[in-house]
Amino acid sequence: VQLVESGGGLVQPGGSLRLSCVASGFSFSSYNMYWYRQAPGKERAAVATISTLGSSTNYANSVKGRFTISRDNAKSTVYLQMNSLEPEDTAVYYCSAPVGGGYWGQGTQVTVST
Repeated sequence: VQLVESGGGLVQPGGSLRLSCVASGFSFSSYNMYWYRQAPGKERAAVATISTLGSSTNYANSVKGRFTISRDNAKSTVYLQMNSLEPEDTAVYYCSAPVGGGYWGQGTQVTVST
């Protein structure tokens, strides 16, 4: 199982980023997928989740209305569109798949700052 995130970077408050996570080594379309984030000095926290066909999504209250999770099962990829970014969104973002004991990517850094 491998999960590879990309798309992070430095952005000004109010800006946007789109994160991608390419999965391999398991039947991607059979699993819900998750985005988490871990800010400096804080525990890793769930940000968004999406069902196998993409018909159901859930978000942390702090990102509702600003972030959108989506997936492309043909490309084994899950996305996180992040709009209206705030400094409090600064964190390492991880995708996760509940395969076996759970797998994580290496993370991608998102920094929101002037």
